[in-house]
Amino acid sequence: MLRAVFRATPSVRGGPGTVPSPAPASAPHATVPEVPEIGEYELVLHGHRVRYLQAGSGPPLALIHGITSSADTWKPAMAGLCRDHTVIAADLLGHGASAKPRGDYSLGAYASGVRDLFAALGHDRVTVVGHSLGGGVALQFAYQFPERTERLVLVSSGGLGREVSILLRAAALPGAELVLPFLVPGWLGGAVDSLGWAGARLGLRPSQDAEELLRGFLSLGEPEARAAFLHTLRAVIEPGGQRVNSHDRLYLAANLPTLLVWGARDPIIPADHGRNAHAAMPGSRLEIFDNAGHFPHLDDPVRFVELLREFIADSEPADLDAETLRDRIRAGGPLAA
Repeated sequence: MLRAVFRATPSVRGGPGTVPSPAPASAPHATVPEVPEIGEYELVLHGHRVRYLQAGSGPPLALIHGITSSADTWKPAMAGLCRDHTVIAADLLGHGASAKPRGDYSLGAYASGVRDLFAALGHDRVTVVGHSLGGGVALQFAYQFPERTERLVLVSSGGLGREVSILLRAAALPGAELVLPFLVPGWLGGAVDSLGWAGARLGLRPSQDAEELLRGFLSLGEPEARAAFLHTLRAVIEPGGQRVNSHDRLYLAANLPTLLVWGARDPIIPADHGRNAHAAMPGSRLEIFDNAGHFPHLDDPVRFVELLREFIADSEPADLDAETLRDRIRAGGPLAA
């Protein structure tokens, strides 16, 4: 039923009813060969435009980006993953080229949006991969739609502990909406240029974390983008830290193949969050990238792709149903601290 409703209103860049030949993807951080079959499309869901990237064929993979980011951060990984999967990465509402309506920017709403996109595209079950905020969305997706979740991959994920960067905590303060217009794109734009200039002079690549974070804040030039950012941020972060913690429900992920990937040098969400989640999820797998920060899939896309393909090949997709979930909830998990 969902699929029939959504398919009534799709649109593709290049004109209604036409699918343009995809242009070669632009991926400034890629160290794996680019694949020209990465296509850029649009779909209208519930009256809102959603932009997404799609490549390859095979079992579907959902790639969910972090806050202030976009689907483009997944292009280096898509180049390797699309060899044997249908890889789909969308701009979440409020991000990138997708619509930025006044509305619900909670994790639950984002998880429902991912469900609706994949239902519209004809995929009933999916391996879901989420980075940062996208990790929180992936966790929520697995919680809300266990029957649709085959595997779970959390990359530097939010929603697994209190600690988070002071920069994001400051942005959650009352009055931040009055300050942001003066920061973007003013001195932040100059900071990006300075990073590139200093790196070139020293023969060094600027910090991936600093570059991506500054790039994200530069995307907040329009009032609608800033409003969506603040609504999204304040749904998951408060001045004291992260307000969402999924630890009390991780027991529900029993028998759900789960991979956690973190950068040892993550300045945004500490790697201990991944270690603690791994300990709370028997059967899960944890991989720490020693030389990576908050974006391990960009710092080392070749290793990330190899790891993800190996994880998928070595695990059987979960097959949870409503009855199994009901029994687990009734049995309960360990008492929360």
